[in-house]
Amino acid sequence: MSTGAGRIAFDLNVRAQNGMRRGRTTGACATAAVKAALLLLVHGESVGEVEIGLPDPRYSLKVPVRAVYRLDGGAVRAEVIKQAGDDPDCTDGATIFASVRRNGLGEVRFLAGPGVGTITQPGIRIPVGEPAINPVPRQMMREAVQEVLEGADEGFDLAIGCEGGEVLARKTFNPRLGIVGGISILGTSGLVEPMSLSAYMASIEVYIRVALAEGAEVAYAPGKIGTAFARSALKLPPKRIVAVSNFIGFALECTERELAAQNRRLPALWLVGHPGKLAKPLAGDWDTHCGKSAMAMHAVARVAAECGFTPRQIAAIERSNTVEAVLESLRDHPRARQVWREVEERVAALMRSRLTRVDRVEVRLFGLGGMALGQA
Repeated sequence: MSTGAGRIAFDLNVRAQNGMRRGRTTGACATAAVKAALLLLVHGESVGEVEIGLPDPRYSLKVPVRAVYRLDGGAVRAEVIKQAGDDPDCTDGATIFASVRRNGLGEVRFLAGPGVGTITQPGIRIPVGEPAINPVPRQMMREAVQEVLEGADEGFDLAIGCEGGEVLARKTFNPRLGIVGGISILGTSGLVEPMSLSAYMASIEVYIRVALAEGAEVAYAPGKIGTAFARSALKLPPKRIVAVSNFIGFALECTERELAAQNRRLPALWLVGHPGKLAKPLAGDWDTHCGKSAMAMHAVARVAAECGFTPRQIAAIERSNTVEAVLESLRDHPRARQVWREVEERVAALMRSRLTRVDRVEVRLFGLGGMALGQA
């Protein structure tokens, strides 16, 4: 059973722009396992591959299925091997599985199977007590259910697991985020974009060189949130927007070096994105990878203290398990925008100290939903 008409099957054999292999997210693997299990449970069809819809409605993805078989009690289990391409992902090669059964409730329920964590603290965009399955993978799985059912109204329990996931989770931020029992099921596109260190840094340098040659104003963004702002609000063309991932300091070094080589100045440079990464330079962390930097809450708390927040409020910020949780706690505070503006100004000032050939540096911060936090 294929996905909706008109989609193009995404070819993972086509390399990313940096020459590296893409992979499948844990969310895509879980979706494929759900679809394979449902095909056997509902239609009696055992498959070795399924095609799932990606969040980009133009594309689908074909995913091999390692095994699918019936369990006691009327459930079906399907297994998919996580393949991360050339990305250094700790879940590469892990077995992601789904155990699916009818629940008689007319709704889809998500359960944490062995090796998938459970949320125990707020700030993760998923309610406390729910399995650590992010919103986009949940939507992908719901669409897979509807596709297999072909309009029928049945309810299913989807228990998503990962073999050895509890051990793998120790290599992630999950224990610090209050996610217990295993990994998270992640992904916003269904695809893993390869980010191995040397190749990705080399590609950033190339992109920066192109961006500087293209125009007088460029923007650097760790991810999609900042990229969307640079396109829609700043009206910058794609070649003048560089996805720098965690390598903010390296991007600044490349910028200074390239401008010096050309013996020219850059009128304006923007750094745009979520404060979970962009506030980290306040603590001296210019490589914002979770394994190489501290989480940003303490830096934000120091700024809040200087903006007149009470010791109790500052302590609450420091105890938050994510910066997104800080955003929620400050949402209605009358001085919240002042804090984020101050973070923006301080990060911009630190950048200016490293960029002798850039006339104007601007930083803009946004929440995960795209909400402007400071000057924007």
